Amino acid sequence: MPFSQDDSATDESAESLPRRRRMAGMGDVARLAGVSSATVDRVLNQRPGVRSVTVQRVLKAAGELGYVMDGALPASALKPLRLAFLIPAGTNRFLGMLGRLIGSSQDQLASFNMRARVDYIESFKPELLAQHLRRIGRDVDGIAFMALEHPTVREAVDWLAERGVPTVTLISDIAKTRRVAYVGLDNRSAGRSAGYLIARFIGPRPAKVAMIAGSLSYRAHEEREMGFLHLFEELFPAIEVVGLREGHDDEARNYRQTKTLLAQHPDLAGIYNIGGGPEGIARALKEAGRQHEVVFVGHGLTAETRALLIEGAMDAVITQNPQAALMDCVAIFANLRAGRPALHGTESPRTEIILRENLP
Repeated sequence: MPFSQDDSATDESAESLPRRRRMAGMGDVARLAGVSSATVDRVLNQRPGVRSVTVQRVLKAAGELGYVMDGALPASALKPLRLAFLIPAGTNRFLGMLGRLIGSSQDQLASFNMRARVDYIESFKPELLAQHLRRIGRDVDGIAFMALEHPTVREAVDWLAERGVPTVTLISDIAKTRRVAYVGLDNRSAGRSAGYLIARFIGPRPAKVAMIAGSLSYRAHEEREMGFLHLFEELFPAIEVVGLREGHDDEARNYRQTKTLLAQHPDLAGIYNIGGGPEGIARALKEAGRQHEVVFVGHGLTAETRALLIEGAMDAVITQNPQAALMDCVAIFANLRAGRPALHGTESPRTEIILRENLP
């Protein structure tokens, strides 16, 4: 079974390990990292409130000492879990940043006795995603992926579950499957938050706003749209939502969609970018000289959206911490290996609203 101990995974017995590695406890990790035991506990149980540099130091110390969170066996006595993260390929900067983060976090993963690969899958292709899930499921012990709502993907997830390969949906969930957990925002709430921000920026007057999505085949984007629409229906009926366009997270396509929106609605007062490609929207607004008139809210704090916030082309970015998302996945797979409930000790990801004035 993927999550059971494999005594043949190593030629080195527990008795032959150096005593320091066999007997390491939380206090040893704290001393090596130069922090308190309480800080070690917060880091290893993925609780918030610890600076990233301290997290790195604690994980490095835990890895050097072979410390295992559940205290059952030294890390080297367990076969490393082989994980795969499937990330949509394309120009979505936040997803690209997440993929690079996972790829560069092998030392952190090793401290939890895990290894990970990152595969980039062509975006918005459910059949291709389903094929890759089945293929890679033969080689790994667990998969985290950004789901597409489609019957072939649902079948692939359940096929993996039958074979003991757990799946975690990341950023966008999928309904009615045997995936073990979802790591991401409450997207309906995120859409409502975007609507509320835009409405408050516009003020108490009749106005028109528009949405640009990546693709509604992502449940996350569909739920953001629903939350956005319902917010205006409930609280701001004087503001008209004039339509939804799909940009497939592509900068050039979002540029063209925004140009069309501005031509059709010269009095447009706000744009909500549900997916990626914000640079295209900002370019169209700047070319029209309306970057300081049209309220622009989007998702995912990256170097690009940070620059747009600073120059005032974007008004707010709704985001989540990619490091926290990775650590939640680590905690889920560690829980499954230890026989605990998948979400034991984890917290729901926090929605962060970033403005120019509170940039981290």
